[in-house]
Amino acid sequence: MEEWFKFSWDAIFAIGLSAVGIYAAVIIMTRICGKRSFSKMSSFDFAMTVAVGSIIATTILSKSVSLVDGIVGIVAVYLLQMGAALARRNDMVKKMMDNTPLLLMDGAIILEENLRKGRVAKSDLRAKLREANITELSEVKAVVFETTGDISVLHKEHQRPVEDFLLEDVQRS
Repeated sequence: MEEWFKFSWDAIFAIGLSAVGIYAAVIIMTRICGKRSFSKMSSFDFAMTVAVGSIIATTILSKSVSLVDGIVGIVAVYLLQMGAALARRNDMVKKMMDNTPLLLMDGAIILEENLRKGRVAKSDLRAKLREANITELSEVKAVVFETTGDISVLHKEHQRPVEDFLLEDVQRS
């Protein structure tokens, strides 16, 4: 317990230097690799974000991980992310790596089986409908459970049908 309250200028300096160094490495790698590094477009993008956060924290606070170790880890994760993005250009690889969007509502009809598949509770669906300012189910054109875990609500404000392009890769059942 005494260790919790131990103070050392050397430790404070090391933490500060590690924070600046690893922060600079993340900024540089993000500039080199692009904004996609922190997007939420796939589960691999999510894993990238978690991994980078973990490496940053470990590098800054752990005495057993040097700044060089942290920078090497950051570079490795960014390179893996770039490799995954390139591999996903192949349709077969993309199909293996990515989730498929799932239709939760087709118009006013709630697709119960798809709610189960997506492990989405009706209460979560109701919350998203309220968030989208839906006051009647008849206002809904479609509700899609996206690959990112987000739920998109398409309104029926216009009498035109939804373009096929928007629902092209959405699993209907």
